[in-house]
Amino acid sequence: MINMAYVCIHCGKEIKSLEKNSTRCPYCGYRVIAKKRSSLSREVSTD
Repeated sequence: MINMAYVCIHCGKEIKSLEKNSTRCPYCGYRVIAKKRSSLSREVSTD
């Protein structure tokens, strides 16, 4: 098992972990899954 948060592109549900050889959403069966972006906002200096 891979412990990383993913999001299904089709149904938008969050997937906590995936099986090692599985690339399908367990809810809708769609094959396109993206890594969830972190909610950290970063401040960039403009000096």
